[in-house]
Amino acid sequence: MGNRNPKFDAYISRAPQFAQPILSHLREVVHQGCPEVKETIKWGFPHFEYKGILCSMAAFKQYCAFGFWKGSIMSDPKKVMTQVGRTSMGHFDRITSLSDLPLDKILISYIKEAMKLNDEEIKVPQRTRPKSDKILKVPAYFLKKLKRNKAALKTFEGFSYSNKKDYVEWIEEAKTESTREKRMVTAMEWMAEGKIRNWKYVRK
Repeated sequence: MGNRNPKFDAYISRAPQFAQPILSHLREVVHQGCPEVKETIKWGFPHFEYKGILCSMAAFKQYCAFGFWKGSIMSDPKKVMTQVGRTSMGHFDRITSLSDLPLDKILISYIKEAMKLNDEEIKVPQRTRPKSDKILKVPAYFLKKLKRNKAALKTFEGFSYSNKKDYVEWIEEAKTESTREKRMVTAMEWMAEGKIRNWKYVRK
């Protein structure tokens, strides 16, 4: 049924043990809802295409994610989707077991809606950025680290407000000192390379 990509099999087999049945199930449900779907790997994780990108799934160390490419404009009649920002790919929060997913018939109805949006070539509206100047409060410890890394500091200073905010919030949301420190190290490395916080999900 549909077009199967062996790279999907490889991705699923490499995923954590808990994630494998989740990814396999999502794959089957998508094919059931959209028999014409094609499988492709984009940005390192599985995507399903039907007249454009339809949806995607991914496995992480502790959870899986599944999301619709045009989820922000879907009707969500069952109120099961978590509306997220453009840089996040999941619309069903953190999926740790099959029980975290909606019923198959609900997922299939959402897949059908996503197909219709692609059939009708409906695009997600571009968000307009407010022109007002915003001032972001950057923690002192964050600034201290930046001043020790000239490349990272230069990148940070050239960032837009939202890109700066993405990094600051990520660091501030760390629940432990060790986690915060690890994130700081990663942030400095990424910014030294000119990368935004969510560079992995930037469409190329």
